[in-house]
Amino acid sequence: MIFLRYESFPGYLKAYPVTSVLIALNILMYIAQMASGGLNTGTLTSRFLFFQSPLDPYGLEEPWRYVTSMFVHGGLQHLLFNMFALLVFAPPLEKLLGSVRYLILYLLSGVAGNLIGAVIVTGTQLSLGASGAIYGVYGAYLFIALLRKGMMDKSSEQTVYIILLFGVVYSVINVGVDLWAHVGGAIGGFLLYGLMDKRERYRKDRYRR
Repeated sequence: MIFLRYESFPGYLKAYPVTSVLIALNILMYIAQMASGGLNTGTLTSRFLFFQSPLDPYGLEEPWRYVTSMFVHGGLQHLLFNMFALLVFAPPLEKLLGSVRYLILYLLSGVAGNLIGAVIVTGTQLSLGASGAIYGVYGAYLFIALLRKGMMDKSSEQTVYIILLFGVVYSVINVGVDLWAHVGGAIGGFLLYGLMDKRERYRKDRYRR
């Protein structure tokens, strides 16, 4: 299975530099959150949380929140759950796409999740955490599992299906989870990987000619 990790710590850092940096940034941001007063009262958090409100429903006045919100978490459990997912499931995609394209997919998937939430959800809502971007990683794997047969082993394909199914069910029954950020992130990752995949195939075809 491609999601089993056997690397040593130094080997992991060397093989997956972007994933390592993303994990480090999330942890450092959480430490900064706590140092500044926590989620509810911290000045750092209040400046960087993505939110929807009647005053700025689509984040037009503070667009940086679409990105910075990916690095802010609601608690230690929230952080650890997302970082475990990033640690285990993101490395094969970074290796497949390369660091730059993987980072683009990750960030744009997170933005897509926030954007879809801003459009669909009405009223005041806070949206935060790396899960939208992580679901973009899952969305990329779903593209591979459905449309690039043979690139993943059967066990890995089944793992992707189970994760996505569990994620949707959990997001629906748990009112504290941002369902649309997850759905938007997965759609974003699926479509973005499709664009990157076509570009890579086009480059290979040109090279053969």
